[in-house]
Amino acid sequence: MREPGEEDGGVLVGGDAYGGVRLPPTPRPRRPVRSAKARRRNVIVAGLLSTGILVTTGVVWATPRQIGTVDAGVTAPKSQGAENILLVGVDKRDDLTRQQQNQLKLGRESGQRTDTMMVIHLSEDHQRVTVVSLPRDTWTTIPGKGDHKINSAYQFGGPKLTMQAVKAATGLEINRYIEVNILGFIDVVDSLGGVTVCTPIPINDPKTGLNLPAGTHQLQGAQALGYARTRATARSDLDRIDRQQQVISALLNRALSADTLANPAKLAAFVNSTLSTVKVDPDDGLIGLATQLRDVSLEDVRFADVPLANVDFKAPTGESAVLWDRPAARDMFRRIDADEDLAKPEPTRTATPKPVKTVVPPESVTVKVMNGTLITGLGARTKSALVASGFKVPGEPGNTAKKDNKKTLVRYAAGQEAAARLVASVIPGAELREADVKDVEVIAGSDQPKIKKLKQPGTPSDKPTATPTTKTAMENICKK
Repeated sequence: MREPGEEDGGVLVGGDAYGGVRLPPTPRPRRPVRSAKARRRNVIVAGLLSTGILVTTGVVWATPRQIGTVDAGVTAPKSQGAENILLVGVDKRDDLTRQQQNQLKLGRESGQRTDTMMVIHLSEDHQRVTVVSLPRDTWTTIPGKGDHKINSAYQFGGPKLTMQAVKAATGLEINRYIEVNILGFIDVVDSLGGVTVCTPIPINDPKTGLNLPAGTHQLQGAQALGYARTRATARSDLDRIDRQQQVISALLNRALSADTLANPAKLAAFVNSTLSTVKVDPDDGLIGLATQLRDVSLEDVRFADVPLANVDFKAPTGESAVLWDRPAARDMFRRIDADEDLAKPEPTRTATPKPVKTVVPPESVTVKVMNGTLITGLGARTKSALVASGFKVPGEPGNTAKKDNKKTLVRYAAGQEAAARLVASVIPGAELREADVKDVEVIAGSDQPKIKKLKQPGTPSDKPTATPTTKTAMENICKK
């Protein structure tokens, strides 16, 4: 979500050795002509590193020195099997001249920030790639820093904290970290002669200098950068994620075209501009990974979005943010962790008999409500919603001594855990905690969660969730 007057530094894909943007691009030196097979292998590696999708075959002709290293503290990848890769696009503009900043409409802020985060899952057989874009405005808990937007993790603690924040949010073990300076995206696009994109609506964004009517367009580097980072459409950052995925697919398609593969000069320029943008952790095994990925096509690269519950969340800090649909997101990442294909319906769960558990009816649960904030009327609203779900909430809501509770808390007496879990099931994001209280107590926090209706008795609790909406890279390419 965009704040009023926000200077959007977002760029989404590609990179150039940290700030080395050149306008206009200069010619690249020629490389020795390689065999057709070697050229194809090289361009696939470069193309997918450039776009953050490591689906490739063969080896890189570049020396290891062309790929920088960074310590993100990842779990070392296995020699084979499924892997999770975190791709982070870093916006670093310190080295740009004022003229370049003005030309690119980037503003004059210094420092680094992340405006792209993707989790890339490689299936165990390395025949399938799933790419999940994480909205930069995701409101989440940054380990050791409290609740913030997920893209602030890099500013707080660099690659290591970014990796920890993503791991905490998704529950996935991260095996590789790839960092790209997204300003060099211009060089990558120009080395391919531009990319084709299509927009169903006109886009006019003075902040990025982008003015496109609805339709299909051939964009060069600077324009493509503006297209990838603009938020001047109805869904703001969520639309930008869609455009980012379209640009990634267009880049990959262009990189694998006969026009690129058969042109040694274009191929060399593309490979060099791409490889020079990348920093990785760990720094070994990347070429080995490339050799394992065989026969992967655009149809095997599938994009998925994180399910969202609130796209216009007002954070306690006053920022606009987005909240994940936690149950649906948890289920999606669980399936990814289990190496399932998100394009297929989840297998029907077997009706294996389970130990019978006593069902706690809501009318038997007594709840005390306390307002843990300075928000007037929050306690009363929380009580009304709980009563509507069938819980007993006698008396008027009280107020806690501490007024800065950020998260809603469900506290319960010893032996009341089942009742407390029932209460927590209707309060998204609530924390459970045993305490010295009577029955169950709800302390409403400034997250102000919307209390859901309690499921009616007999509603299956283990019903598979809906299949996530996904798109292949081929489906993202503009139809001619």
